[in-house]
Amino acid sequence: MNNSSATSGGGSREYRALVVDDETALAEVVASYLTREQFVTRTADNGPEAITLARELDPDVVILDLGLPGMDGLEVCRQLRTFSDAYVVMLTARDTEMDTILGLTVGADDYVTKPFSPRELVARIRAMLRRPRAVSEDQARPGGDVQAPLRFGPLRIDVAAREVFLHDEPILLTRTEFDILAALSAHPGVVMSRPQLLETVREGPWVGNEHLVDVHIGHVRSKLGDDPAAPRYVITVRGVGYRMGSGQ
Repeated sequence: MNNSSATSGGGSREYRALVVDDETALAEVVASYLTREQFVTRTADNGPEAITLARELDPDVVILDLGLPGMDGLEVCRQLRTFSDAYVVMLTARDTEMDTILGLTVGADDYVTKPFSPRELVARIRAMLRRPRAVSEDQARPGGDVQAPLRFGPLRIDVAAREVFLHDEPILLTRTEFDILAALSAHPGVVMSRPQLLETVREGPWVGNEHLVDVHIGHVRSKLGDDPAAPRYVITVRGVGYRMGSGQ
C-alpha cells in the first residue's frame, strides 16, 4: 500500500519522505504529520515496494521499520545505500544496543524506539535536514569565492561540492558521514567531543546516545582505509572525542 501527497508550501522547499512500516495505520499517521510540515510523502508496507518507491521518489529521508516481514529493514537499508544518500531513521520496537549497532552499520543515520511521538520524530527529521546541502555563507570566503577543497595528505574534501577523494578516487559517504568529516576538517587539529559533533551535524542539542557518532566514525575510517589503531585522518582523543589528522 502506498499513498502520495504534495503541498505548495508557499515557495519553501518541499522535502520528500518515504515512510516504510507494515503497521499501515502508524505509517499513515507519520506520513500525515510530515505532509503538514510541507513534505511530499509516500508510504510502503514491505521491503521490495520500499526499494521501488525510493528509486521513483528519490527521498530526502526514509523512515524505516526494522521489523518488516520478508525483507527486513536492515536489508532494505543495505539496498538503499547502493543508490541513495537519503537520511535513514530506523524504527525499532526494541531499545537494545545491538539493534542500534545493526541499524547503523548498514547505513542508518539515526534510530527511534517504538512507541514514539510522531511530532517529536518530525522535529528530529527537521533538525537533520536543516543543515544546508548547497554552498552556504560558512563555505564561502569573505570575497564571495567558494572555499577551496581541503587537503590532508592524499585526502581531498570539497565541502562546497560535498565530495571526498582519496588518491583522486571518489569516496562515497552518507550525508551524516560527510557532515561529521566536514565538521572535523573545518578545524584541523582541534578536538571535538561527541556532543559537539552531533550538534554540528544536527544543528541543535542532541538527545540520545552520544556514542552513535562512534559508529559513523567507524564507517568513515573504513571507507578511507584509516587504521583505527594508527589513524592518519580521524584521530581518537581518548576520553574527549576526535580531531582531524594531517593525513601524513
